[in-house]
Amino acid sequence: MDNSAHNDTAFLGSGWAFPVSFSADNHQLNLSANETNINESINVILNTRKGERTLEAEFGSGIQQFMFKKIDSTLKGEIIETIKFALLKYEPRILVQDVRVASTDIVNGTIEILISYIYSKTNTRHNYVFPFYLKEGTNLDRKK
Repeated sequence: MDNSAHNDTAFLGSGWAFPVSFSADNHQLNLSANETNINESINVILNTRKGERTLEAEFGSGIQQFMFKKIDSTLKGEIIETIKFALLKYEPRILVQDVRVASTDIVNGTIEILISYIYSKTNTRHNYVFPFYLKEGTNLDRKK
């Protein structure tokens, strides 16, 4: 990759890959960069419960408070606003354009959330799909 291409995406950042893992080849910590790093950051923000991080108790989205609740338009609106606020506060590299509940699977207790955003420096548009499990443990593979 030439330096101009690197400089165009350098603002997207890099950091530890999530989940944290090590390379079997060189025993080094795996890193992520650019779009992958932003998507991993969004995932961490949305999956982190308020108070879960000892030194940063307010970090996270807190959407876990909506688990086990009836899926209706009020709940969908609360989830959308909670996600917008969390991403505004904790992911400054993006500007959230839209958050919507793309689909619901009431039987399995899942909501698929579509987040449309642009990179704040380049106005490049991207989407992120986040599966939210309203029932704890429904994200587990049931095959044995």
